[in-house]
Amino acid sequence: MSCVTKNKFKQPMDVAEVAEQWRKRGFSCDIYIDAPGQKWPNFIHSSNELVMVLEGQLKMLVADEAFIANPGDEVFIPSNTYHSLHNIDQGTTKWFYGYD
Repeated sequence: MSCVTKNKFKQPMDVAEVAEQWRKRGFSCDIYIDAPGQKWPNFIHSSNELVMVLEGQLKMLVADEAFIANPGDEVFIPSNTYHSLHNIDQGTTKWFYGYD
């Protein structure tokens, strides 16, 4: 089963709507901005996490599943699962993240 839902949110995204939907599902919702080339290797959290790209692209690895996350794609990262992110866009990548 894939951890990524492609085009979960259509463009242009309503940031407030995304945040509200996540809160209704029990997740926090914050924005992070990565510089070009930024890498976040081998993270693990004790809670479930959601990630969604607002602008740019993230190359992600969740457990053994590798994929590219584009704007509107939502990624579910189960608790206690190793995951890595890498901004592969030539510019900054803005993305939501939240925990339950």
